[in-house]
Amino acid sequence: MRNPKYHIYLMPDERRTVINSLIDLRNDLISQGRYTDIIDELLIKFTKAKIKKIKVEEV
Repeated sequence: MRNPKYHIYLMPDERRTVINSLIDLRNDLISQGRYTDIIDELLIKFTKAKIKKIKVEEV
């Protein structure tokens, strides 16, 4: 059975915050001498993800 795929919708500033946090985590892992393979994969997915413009109505 396949793992389910998840979609998240982020505002541009939230996306930037996630990417910066992943970079900080990666730098911490490098300074500790640990592997960063998973963080690298996540960074690639976030930076190559399509950006969709969605109209959000506030209630």
